[in-house]
Amino acid sequence: MSQLKNDLLLRTLRGEETERTPVWMMRQAGRYLPDYMKLKEKYSFFERCQTPELATEITIQPVEQVGVDAAIIFSDILVVPQAMGLEVQMVEGKGPFLPDPVKQEKDLQRLHLPDVDETLGYVFDALRLTKKTLDGRVPLIGFAGAPWTLLCYMVQGKGSKTFDEAKAFCYTQPGTAHRLLQMITDTTIAYLKGQAKAGADVVQIFDSWGGLLGPDDFENLSLRYIRQIVAALKDVIPTIIFAKGAFSSLEGMAATGAQGLGIDWCIRPAMARQLAGANVTLQGNFDPAKLMSPIPVIEQEVKTMMAAFSGTRHIANLGHGILPEIPVDHARAFVQAVKNYRTF
Repeated sequence: MSQLKNDLLLRTLRGEETERTPVWMMRQAGRYLPDYMKLKEKYSFFERCQTPELATEITIQPVEQVGVDAAIIFSDILVVPQAMGLEVQMVEGKGPFLPDPVKQEKDLQRLHLPDVDETLGYVFDALRLTKKTLDGRVPLIGFAGAPWTLLCYMVQGKGSKTFDEAKAFCYTQPGTAHRLLQMITDTTIAYLKGQAKAGADVVQIFDSWGGLLGPDDFENLSLRYIRQIVAALKDVIPTIIFAKGAFSSLEGMAATGAQGLGIDWCIRPAMARQLAGANVTLQGNFDPAKLMSPIPVIEQEVKTMMAAFSGTRHIANLGHGILPEIPVDHARAFVQAVKNYRTF
């Protein structure tokens, strides 16, 4: 395994002094890149995920074309429900669709704790091939969805702004909900350990729908399971938690022992730091829609963001995934502006 030539991200997660702030973007491998769109025309979504050569090519595109300080493996959070036995379709223009969702206790019988090497081995193969192809240029990030976010899709059967069916399921059938959350948690721990073994340098847990829960429900339905995952990976690999909109629980997330916490653009960095404490790296928090601005505006806005995080452990990122309509040169301008930023 070659030495990392650029380990800024890992050093920042460890709280070490670095010469500059590392930068990457959520959803950087994909939908805004013309070269990705060409592959999308040829291969279906899951073909792209399940073919290591394609996943590797897509993962590395933003490293070469945009200049980010880390690669994140091209995959999807819904490969876990798939591995557990639920059918998942990706419907063009509409997003994920699970035709046979979980609605009651007996539906859990259709699910199983998978052998991750068997069901998700293609992700591990993609990580191994990507690691080899990167040849130490930048660290490689693996990821999984948080159990609460996966439950949302597994119960609702599709995307939603409110996931009220998923919430109703948890409030009316709490026993079944917690059994499902535990099954997802156990699968995710095995899956992320497999990613570490296959060459991931750090893993991120995406709780995209964490912000739909009030603080007590977030603790009960999300954080207690994330805590198990972080604890299980403690001696294996560094972890970053990104729970969009759940900043009221930053203190609890910091207490898990995760090395990094992602924040969105709805909280000021100073407030996030106050809630999270000094011993964790904050990641974020540029509004992805701001990348539509003219390049000089992007450059100025990046300076404002960087100044707000100044003197603190920080990985520059967006506050959510990059939007499909962002011009590549705007994404590049964002990355370059972070790289050019100096406090001295």
